[in-house]
Amino acid sequence: MSAAAPPDVPVPGFHAIVPAGGAGTRLWPLSRASSPKFLHDLTGAGRTLLQGTVDRLRPLTGPGGVVLVTGAGHVDAARAQLPELSDAEVLAEPSPRDSMAAIGLAAAVLQRRHGDVVVGSFAADQVVSGAAAFDAAVREAAAAAHEGYVATIGIAASRPSVAFGYVRSGDPLGVAGAPSALHARGFTEKPDAATAREYVASGEYRWNAGIFVSRTSVLLDHLARLRPALHDGLREIAAAWDTPERDAVMDAVWPGLEKIAIDHAVAEPVAATGGVAVVPGTFGWDDVGDFNSLAALLPADDDAGSKVLSTEHGDAGDVLRVQSAGSVVVPAGDRVVALLGIDDVVVVDTPDALLVTTRARAQQVRQMVDTVRASGREDLL
Repeated sequence: MSAAAPPDVPVPGFHAIVPAGGAGTRLWPLSRASSPKFLHDLTGAGRTLLQGTVDRLRPLTGPGGVVLVTGAGHVDAARAQLPELSDAEVLAEPSPRDSMAAIGLAAAVLQRRHGDVVVGSFAADQVVSGAAAFDAAVREAAAAAHEGYVATIGIAASRPSVAFGYVRSGDPLGVAGAPSALHARGFTEKPDAATAREYVASGEYRWNAGIFVSRTSVLLDHLARLRPALHDGLREIAAAWDTPERDAVMDAVWPGLEKIAIDHAVAEPVAATGGVAVVPGTFGWDDVGDFNSLAALLPADDDAGSKVLSTEHGDAGDVLRVQSAGSVVVPAGDRVVALLGIDDVVVVDTPDALLVTTRARAQQVRQMVDTVRASGREDLL
């Protein structure tokens, strides 16, 4: 790939994989196992996170170039939101096995169908702003991938967040079509606050958005070397995917596959040997990991900085505040939510569960989900 494709045409031979999984536990009780966050419109844009993801990928792939990988229980809801998807563009997982299995299966299926093509994985539950910058970064990543690298996109850190992982960049890659691409020197899991400040101050670290772009042969060869049992299982399923034996092979093989993220299975060890490139991304990005981060994506509802996420069961008119500032309210219970004399709180009101916490503790909502599970209230999960 000697030069990037023009911005108004798809990248030749490029396919996008959209893993849509997880329950978004830090957004409970709005996000549930039966209705995870990627099926919700969390920004008031009129499109769910899943729809927004596919919308921004279509110009890069063209028709038929997006493959959705999601749980069997979410296929109908996803198809309802994306009626343009053909049967061949939806891969259903019978149970969650983490991102490596989802992405690896899609890559193996696409290789059998189309040969050694470039694929990119883009999680269905992220918010991106700046379409032109996103488009340009993906095109550079595809150019680097064409030359045999596993490419990722590092997001410019707007703050020293402890909620995100980081990728460290090194020297220029020197690949035509990817002028801003750099060698990736390694990945770091969510750091503590002091380390995050050091990372951002150094200028060498960017947020790891979990976007990976690679030729199918490169990705699967790395997987064969690093996780041979997982690779062989995915290859076996892919060989049967477009045949009548799909269900039988899936039932026999899938439950035994290793549960591991693509970051740990491939990206981290390959970066250690110089095989990963990072493209600096200048677009806005957020994984909407909790209600505090959701607040940054919503317009202020009043002069006190409060935010309201409108739902089909409530909007800003259903939220009343007196001497209350900086709140985040999700009125989804078909009733009025009234706040008096409390600041910086999160209130999520649904028909069967009410969450009240502070914005400072938004990352701990997952612990509340664990408590609900331990109480035996599976109906609330």
